[in-house]
Amino acid sequence: MNILIAPDKFKGSLSAWQVAENIALGIRDVIPNAQIEITPVADGGEGTAEVICSARGGEWVTCRAHGPLGNPIEARYVWLAENAPAVMEMSEAAGLRALKNGVRDVVRANTFGVGEMLLDGAKRGAREIIIGLGGSVTNDGGFGMARALGFRFFDERHKEIENPVNLISVARIEAPVAADVSPAKSSDVRPASGSGLRQIKIVAACDVKNPLLGENGATRTFGPQKGATPEQLEILERGLRKLTDTITRDLGCDFRNNPGTGAAGGLGFGLMSFCDAELRPGFDVVADAVELGVKIKAADVVITGEGKLDTQTLEGKAPAGVARLARKFGKRVFAVVGCAEADQKVRDIFDGVYELGGSIPQARELLRERARELGSMLKR
Repeated sequence: MNILIAPDKFKGSLSAWQVAENIALGIRDVIPNAQIEITPVADGGEGTAEVICSARGGEWVTCRAHGPLGNPIEARYVWLAENAPAVMEMSEAAGLRALKNGVRDVVRANTFGVGEMLLDGAKRGAREIIIGLGGSVTNDGGFGMARALGFRFFDERHKEIENPVNLISVARIEAPVAADVSPAKSSDVRPASGSGLRQIKIVAACDVKNPLLGENGATRTFGPQKGATPEQLEILERGLRKLTDTITRDLGCDFRNNPGTGAAGGLGFGLMSFCDAELRPGFDVVADAVELGVKIKAADVVITGEGKLDTQTLEGKAPAGVARLARKFGKRVFAVVGCAEADQKVRDIFDGVYELGGSIPQARELLRERARELGSMLKR
């Protein structure tokens, strides 16, 4: 029996690789002769780079950058090979891990460090960059990233805007001209040009379909999770709207209503507007990178999983994507999850759902137990 194990991470507990390994151990306990292949997956959020790195044999590289509040950091990303993509996660420079002492300030937090990461990839010779959008503490619509790439923002008095809290005052955007990809300095009001990125294909991988603005947009949907007060939500929303209107006039593009542009505090929108990036469902990007379809086609049984199985699973999450591919090739597919809602529509995309139903410290052993139960069923 050929079994493919392709889970996502259990957020806050186990990486996708750890989940897969423990499921494999449980299966082998009851089906010792099973041919098992482990291919962890992700949906464009945190863990995406690690998953692609393990599947493609890349290496981790570091670059100097700035965190969301300007603190110096070392950001990591995956370098696959010459003529292959670099794989980044925006959270390396604009997520919780990049905060100094964990102090949040969503109104002032910015994505400058993400732009620095892109420039570093360009300097190394990347011809394509995949960037995962997830785990952000920012809500700047890609403003900080654009500054790192050489775009300049001015108010009506021709004063340069350097802080996203002042986006409500933006009146003019000046695009870079020179093709210089040397790293910018956070304190430099004339940062290095990002025009060198025009020769690089940038693919933004996201796991949400939210537009930039409105009740379902970046600010209203995700701002409260980042600590924004009702008053701050209004400031952030007005700032993004003004930024969008100015981009439409000065750069001649308007992506505000595109699905996914609200991802990562509007960074999806910023990447499309300032970098001509392609915005794709994160699972599809990962599935292509790890050749998941080929592996599912060769398997008899597919096992996936995630920490929580709920209605959000159907909205672009990895287990639903795995199930969709498995159905396409006529394979049985099962989910091993931390917990699952009773919603039958979610459960029906799998041939069976196995819940851990225990505490996080016991996750490894519980994964093996549920995998043994699944393996025993498969033997019948």
